[in-house]
Amino acid sequence: MPDTLGIALAQLNPTVGDVAGNLAKIRECRQACGSACDLLVCSELALIGYPPEDLVLRPAVIEATRRAIDDLAADTVSGPAVLATTPWQHDGALYNAAVLLADGRVTEVRLKHELPNYGVFDEKRVFAAGPLPDPIDFRGARLGVMICEDMWYPKVARHLADRGAELLIVPNGSPFERAKLNQRVGLATDRVRETGLPLMYVNQVGGQDELVFDGGSFVVGRDERLAARLPVWKECTRILRWKRSNSGWSCDSTAIALVPSEPQNTYQALMLGLRDYVNKNRFPGVVLGLSGGIDSALTAAVAVDALGADRVRGVRLPSRFTSQDSQDDAEREARRLGIQLDTIPIADVVDAVERTLAPLFAGRDRDVTEENVQARVRGLLLMAVSNKFGPMVVTTGNKSEMSVGYATLYGDMCGGYSVLKDLYKTEVYALAAWRNSCLPDEALGPAGEVIPASVMTKAPTAELRPNQKDQDTLPEYADLDAMLTGLVEQERSVDEIAREGYPRDVVSRTQNMLLTAEYKRRQAPPGVKTSSRSFGRDRRYPITNRFRER
Repeated sequence: MPDTLGIALAQLNPTVGDVAGNLAKIRECRQACGSACDLLVCSELALIGYPPEDLVLRPAVIEATRRAIDDLAADTVSGPAVLATTPWQHDGALYNAAVLLADGRVTEVRLKHELPNYGVFDEKRVFAAGPLPDPIDFRGARLGVMICEDMWYPKVARHLADRGAELLIVPNGSPFERAKLNQRVGLATDRVRETGLPLMYVNQVGGQDELVFDGGSFVVGRDERLAARLPVWKECTRILRWKRSNSGWSCDSTAIALVPSEPQNTYQALMLGLRDYVNKNRFPGVVLGLSGGIDSALTAAVAVDALGADRVRGVRLPSRFTSQDSQDDAEREARRLGIQLDTIPIADVVDAVERTLAPLFAGRDRDVTEENVQARVRGLLLMAVSNKFGPMVVTTGNKSEMSVGYATLYGDMCGGYSVLKDLYKTEVYALAAWRNSCLPDEALGPAGEVIPASVMTKAPTAELRPNQKDQDTLPEYADLDAMLTGLVEQERSVDEIAREGYPRDVVSRTQNMLLTAEYKRRQAPPGVKTSSRSFGRDRRYPITNRFRER
């Protein structure tokens, strides 16, 4: 019986639906591992990409993944075996599966037992739950395979241990949230403590629509200590040597990658989410309105760090209410980031629209309607630049604004992707300050103060009427964000939040704005999820909703 095994963790960045491309990645990884590796372990649904959503309901997709499995199995006549992950059809049902490929064939299939159906996960919609899995015999070792959610509860691990498993292997598609890496390690440690078995956890990396996956694959040894960890935010493969002793299997590794600080983790999530959305959807680059405000400044910095300055285009769109300071700040941002900056004054277009509407609006005072015309003209012009030259429009709004509807539908909400969608305004300022003092790993932008100090200190304003400030309409952002965190992330009542010192009428008005703006958010572009409760996949409120707390 062999006393050593070489097991490679393949922390790859698959593209949903690109079965041929994902197969090529796995093959390249397997070939690079060579004879030092006995088994290559993929992350969850690596052949189709995670999450595939309703794509797996198409018979042609399942046929393509089965052909890919057969092709990959044929490769294993010699060299490393592969624990491949794929949709798997059996007896008329579709499963989320891990398939052991060895000796040129499919030798074992294990099906995901626990299907997540909360937050961003909707697996019961497309997959059937498999039975509790038994261990897989592989080259003298008994491997207990648990797929992602199977690890989050004790039942599957205990079943595998009772059936004689010696080493737990967990393919994952676990998306990034702040502080989630520690949660994963904590749950893995719980399973190790309960079973006395070491555990290998392999997570994918990369962006998929709103979700971004941070990698950070790891091993927890029988002593409940971290034995290995792969880097976060990087596609990589690592071969780990396992040795058997009288007390069981242990990982002969001390390679533990450092975990970045929380601001860097969030910034890296924004970078990778935008980069993969642009590249996987084959956009040549991005264009954004550069207003001289903090949101567009941070969005531009993320875009340059993710894509490079040559793929980012800024546009100033001044109206008669735009200050010279804002235009100067936008120019300074563009110069520091090294991006092209165009200027398209909108006054004439706005005047033409207002003249066109004047007969219909006769006798009515100017109000938010005219302010929104300006925002919508800007959206129209940015989309025209996108159509003519090809780059995708990125919106620059933040979670505070989206929460309370302080954004113009078909105006500043116009675009294909929203980088700051899940960051409250106070978080935007904090992340901008961090970026001015730190250069993220693999960033393509310059070091140093890329966001001018004047942008960091001036009062936020939409500049759609004279002397306008955000706080004319909204509470101070520190208070607003605290109330919104209670209402959105924590689902707390108005009374509970008011007891923390906020005027009840202000909390109630904030809740009303939050609920009333749902129809806007349904029409907003996708954006990077960084919190535990993002708008879109996480928080699904009805648009038509008369419930209010009295």
